[in-house]
Amino acid sequence: MKAGIHPEYHPVVFEDASTGKRFLTRSTAVSTRTVEWSDGSTYPLLTVDVTADSHPFWTGAHRVLDTQGRVEKFERKYGRRPRREEG
Repeated sequence: MKAGIHPEYHPVVFEDASTGKRFLTRSTAVSTRTVEWSDGSTYPLLTVDVTADSHPFWTGAHRVLDTQGRVEKFERKYGRRPRREEG
C-alpha cells in the first residue's frame, strides 16, 4: 500500500436509528456528536438508518416475494403484451 493516501481508522460508536442499539467498532467516518461508552471513554457517535439489529434479513422479518402473482396482477391491470416472434 502507498503510505499517506489511506484514511486512519479510529474507534466509533454506531447507533441504529430505529432500535436505538449502539455498538463500538472502528471506522474512517467522523462525527461532531460524541457519546460516553461503558469503558468511560468518549467516542464519536454516528446514527445510521439500518444495522443488523433492524434489517429484515437479519431479524427474520423478511418476506418472500411472489413474483408470479405480481406478473399476473400487472397483466390484469395493463393487459398482456403480444409475444415477439424470434426468428
